[in-house]
Amino acid sequence: MAPLRLVDVVFGAMAAKVVYAAAELRVADLLAEGVQTSEELAERTGTHRPSLRRLLRALAGMGVLTQTGAERFQLAQLGQQLRADAPGSVRELVRMRLGPEFWRSWDELVASVRTGETGWERAHGMPLYQLYERLPEQSATFNAAMAQQTRAVAPAIIAAYDFSRFGTVVDVGGGDGTFLAELLHAHPDLHGVLFDLPAGLAGAAGTLTAAGVADRCQVVPGDFFASVPGGADAYAMKQILHNWDDERAIAVLRNCREAMAPTARLVVLERVLPELVSVDDRQSEALLLDIQMLVVAGGRERTEQEFRSLLDAAGFTLTALTEPLPPHGYRVIEGTPA
Repeated sequence: MAPLRLVDVVFGAMAAKVVYAAAELRVADLLAEGVQTSEELAERTGTHRPSLRRLLRALAGMGVLTQTGAERFQLAQLGQQLRADAPGSVRELVRMRLGPEFWRSWDELVASVRTGETGWERAHGMPLYQLYERLPEQSATFNAAMAQQTRAVAPAIIAAYDFSRFGTVVDVGGGDGTFLAELLHAHPDLHGVLFDLPAGLAGAAGTLTAAGVADRCQVVPGDFFASVPGGADAYAMKQILHNWDDERAIAVLRNCREAMAPTARLVVLERVLPELVSVDDRQSEALLLDIQMLVVAGGRERTEQEFRSLLDAAGFTLTALTEPLPPHGYRVIEGTPA
């Protein structure tokens, strides 16, 4: 059974790149209009018809499309997720994680394991966020991918933790404001501060305005390694700490601690790895993401005890931890100033 599973993994990598090609070529968006021939799609995508037909057939074999004739294809239910405008769309996530910037970093995995160095920096010669500052189109894809993932997980997070007791929440490293917009929409009396690097905030005004919460949210550019806005009741960080090694994660947390009153709360939104003695295939997604953080950012996913140690080193006490939340197993970790 093991050899067959390993072969499936190998073919899975090929399948992932086929899905990436479909996302790049906007195949799902075009087929959302109805059944089309490979010739029609080739003309609209600017591709070589015989080669595109082979791609379409591979997508049909995977259940992303349905082939209805020798040259005719339509979008299957699975493929709806590749539409840019579909609820639950993963198109930008596919383009980000399977695109050339990330993929070249994965090529350096063996070197990362041998040295502990970040594959991204070996592949590109600079850290992820520095490269994205120079590549606005790729940066926009990254931000859109993060927003797609946030929309998927936000409802469960907001339901699992009582944000209504706060007056103001700072979203530290909050990007385009997708999570904070969801949070403010759910709690009409809450005010927010969206804090991130200028490149991360590029789409914030549109996100907050579209959600109808711009009048309750201040957008503040800055670097959380330097300082964090003070005076709020809560400081939320969604998938921030996993981007960094312990030293830099503690630096961010300490800046939050310095900005916080004794009654304020730290709200960390991250996956939590199982202790090593209890790993099984149910944690495979989180464990693979741990490797992604090694390759892409030099960060890591952490166990509950590792989060406790991290918070303790930064002047916090871990006071609450939710169960894993759907759909991706995020947990809400609450920290209180020690």
